[in-house]
Amino acid sequence: MSGNSCDKVLVQQVRKIGPTRRSVSGSYPFRGGQAIQYESTLERDFLIRHEFFLNVLEIIPQPVEIPFVADNGRSYTYTPDFLMSLRGPHGSTIQRVLVEVKPQALWKENWRRWSAKWKAARRFAQQQGWSFRIFDESRIRDQVLDNIRFLERYKRLSERPKQSDTLMHALRSEGPSTLPALFSCCSVAEDDHRAWTVMAWHLLAMRLIDCDISKSLDRTTIFWVPSHE
Repeated sequence: MSGNSCDKVLVQQVRKIGPTRRSVSGSYPFRGGQAIQYESTLERDFLIRHEFFLNVLEIIPQPVEIPFVADNGRSYTYTPDFLMSLRGPHGSTIQRVLVEVKPQALWKENWRRWSAKWKAARRFAQQQGWSFRIFDESRIRDQVLDNIRFLERYKRLSERPKQSDTLMHALRSEGPSTLPALFSCCSVAEDDHRAWTVMAWHLLAMRLIDCDISKSLDRTTIFWVPSHE
């Protein structure tokens, strides 16, 4: 997949999201900058979850209109919720994914009625060199999102812990390590373990260090310094 596959079609927000009575709408300041509109709490949680991953480069809401013919023979247009751009392995390619966010119960109930537009979305995505995916609660509200919400409180420390440079240096020198291994490497007194743990959560929340965010965060968590290539 080439990095310029997006040039095949003009991608921009094609539909504005206004207030709605049936769900919660709003805008999410993606990485503190671009305000991305959403129209449900599940869409908001999708944004929160994917903001954490360093390989997610951009998310565009309501990106394209896709024409399709429904089972009743009438022509309509379908607008997916998001277009997500991902950095591929070693930064060599840009992968793009058209995203539909739907509660599981809703898409299962309406699968036959919505299959025509989703088939059209898959065809359209393939023509652009993209993919198309449907995200429900099982792909959004999981251990990853629980961990990200846990880390939120550690973003807002009044000042960056003074030991952070020491921990970062230790991770670069020693390689991937658990908290107990870092405590030992840095000769951290037992009375200071809590402060150093808070510092580790802060660095992880700020994306200065990384771990397998799909697992529980505890003393067995292995941290490393991510590559930002």
